[in-house]
Amino acid sequence: MTVSTAIARLNAADPDFARHLDHLLSWESVSDDAVNQRVLDIIKAVRERGDAALVEFTQRFDGVDANSIDDLILGRERLELALTRITDAQREALEKAATRVRLYHERQKQDSWQYTEADGTVLGQKVTPLDRAGLYVPGGKASYPSSVLMNAIPAKVAGVGEVVMVVPTPRGEVNELVLAAACIAGVDRVFTVGGAQAVAALAYGTESVPQVDKIVGPGNIYVATAKRHVFGQVGIDMIAGPSEILVVCDGQTDPDWIAMDLFSQAEHDEDAQAILVSPDAAFLDRVAASIDKLLPTMERAEIIEKSVNGRGALIQVRDMQQAIEVANRIAPEHLELSVADPQAWLPQIRHAGAIFMGRHTSEALGDYCAGPNHVLPTSGTARFSSPLGVYDFQKRSSIIFCSEQGASELGHTASVLARGESLTAHARSAEYRILTQGKGN
Repeated sequence: MTVSTAIARLNAADPDFARHLDHLLSWESVSDDAVNQRVLDIIKAVRERGDAALVEFTQRFDGVDANSIDDLILGRERLELALTRITDAQREALEKAATRVRLYHERQKQDSWQYTEADGTVLGQKVTPLDRAGLYVPGGKASYPSSVLMNAIPAKVAGVGEVVMVVPTPRGEVNELVLAAACIAGVDRVFTVGGAQAVAALAYGTESVPQVDKIVGPGNIYVATAKRHVFGQVGIDMIAGPSEILVVCDGQTDPDWIAMDLFSQAEHDEDAQAILVSPDAAFLDRVAASIDKLLPTMERAEIIEKSVNGRGALIQVRDMQQAIEVANRIAPEHLELSVADPQAWLPQIRHAGAIFMGRHTSEALGDYCAGPNHVLPTSGTARFSSPLGVYDFQKRSSIIFCSEQGASELGHTASVLARGESLTAHARSAEYRILTQGKGN
């Protein structure tokens, strides 16, 4: 097998730089009409025929010999069995990662609060966990136990009553690491179904699959399309695009390290994006040489090659200040600040899903075990979105209690505004509670 790279080289001083960068970043994660219609048909079938449709689709799409829904349910004892089937090193790594993820997310938990005004009016916010969350996990060999931890643990920390996991087992292939991760993370129920049919089952419920309040977790184009269609019936985490990494480097980090950091995202799939930004042109040359040297040693070399050649780039900038400006323009999923003093530049970073500080902090540590969540906004959505967290599994209700005096005082204000909007019933409802002269204090 012969692999080679022709990674794009861009220069921020080029008058066409903005246009070239926009072209490089463009990503349209939409389904074609055929996929969209197929997903709608699947959702309709699951809504109408429930478990029977799930069994039929699982037989057809996953090649699983299932006679009934009972063949697609894994009990807690099966998850515990998985713990005994993985190696001691794998179990120790999963448990250590789970502990770190849990400790980090416990700091995100929000509590209810109230305050009382001088007239006795009480205002506040009640924070309540979701009743039930659904976790979609890709199945087969390309499955990710780390995603189970990152999705299920924040839900459990938030206090979600039940976490239901769906995971396809194509041709009956079960990933023991995924089931072990589910056991460690505290997943309550597991159904071995996948695709749009699994999303539909979680969103609307069947005879056996309970309806959930929110669906989280990655999936293919059918899963993403189904999540779009059920949004509103349930909450969703996000519609994620391909994985991305942007490395900002001052030119002093080992170029082999940087090349491998770029590979760490490029190996996900051909559409993943890996970009390096540096003011040091000679350093960009050294990294390009490292890419060519290391690529043939990679197990997923063909995928990396297509990713790097198709969507990767080495970008030269005037100085570190301009490097930060480019980083904010890109708003990457993963941002590595591989510089001497990352803390000095951190205040200027406005848009990034996760920020990896310093030369020794590889993005891979965040994927598995550092603690923060690896479910991050992609395709520039870090401009307005945040990583998955405990807050995604909690909802907030406003609390308003008016004392007699408070209702009277606020009633005057509400009346004026309501009548200004020609909503007379609103106005009179508030006016009924206005104290008349001689009544009350």
